[in-house]
Amino acid sequence: MTIKILADSACDLSKKHYNEYNIEMVPLTVHLDEKEFKDGIEIEPKTVYDAMREGKMTKTSQVSPQTFKSIFTSYAKENQPLLYFAFSSELSGTYQTAKMMEQEVKEEYPDATLHVIDTKCASIGYGLVILHAAKLAKDGASAEEIIESTTYQAEHMEHIFTVDDLEYLYRGGRVSKTAAFVGSLLKIKPLLHVDDGKLIPLEKIRGSKKVLQRMIDVMEHRGADFKNQTIGISHGDDLQRAEQLASMIKEKFGAESVLIEMVGAVIGAHAGPGTIALFFSNKPNMNS
Repeated sequence: MTIKILADSACDLSKKHYNEYNIEMVPLTVHLDEKEFKDGIEIEPKTVYDAMREGKMTKTSQVSPQTFKSIFTSYAKENQPLLYFAFSSELSGTYQTAKMMEQEVKEEYPDATLHVIDTKCASIGYGLVILHAAKLAKDGASAEEIIESTTYQAEHMEHIFTVDDLEYLYRGGRVSKTAAFVGSLLKIKPLLHVDDGKLIPLEKIRGSKKVLQRMIDVMEHRGADFKNQTIGISHGDDLQRAEQLASMIKEKFGAESVLIEMVGAVIGAHAGPGTIALFFSNKPNMNS
């Protein structure tokens, strides 16, 4: 029986990907105007970005325990193997909730092939990991093979990103108020990365034009074999700059496969409009 891959909406993949690779998606929740919306199902990212530009407050919440229990139970009942590769546990409590529900369901269905894995990844970095898992599942790989190979992909996935306004990261507790205020005044653009699932500031850059070039420099320093991997770019409603970055990457490294998607509503609610994120593997092949 083909193994089913489950992702959550923080992977920022499109419906086309879910359909093509038969991936099941569980949504996180976005809170806007005192209403709740299922990310990727009931609200478009652009709606969230427009609201943020108007100064509205947005919040997010993780997947409920009951939702996971219901999904896991339905697969266990049918004896259908299920692998859930989760959004970074350092950025959301969703992984921990899923782990608890995995234990509960396994008490009732001890023979269920059900595994919950923390990718320590986010946005299209996480999305590329999910696509890797789904392709292996489609090709008939075993649960052990998929977990081993996908975990390797996740461990080597680089996340390099910048935001347009530090205010949003300040609201989410990611930077200090002083840093946000000074950054806005001086038009400083922060460059951040994800290290072991956590958001870590890399450096501050003066002026937005220099940021994309600096991202390319970091990519050159950290990455490898760009021609034989898919590079990911996600953006907070700024397709023009995302495409500009993609052109620079193709020209500099001869990369042929670049996946561009909008940062989804949940991650976008924390990063804000104008976010540009770059994802690539620093060691694409397990044996290299």
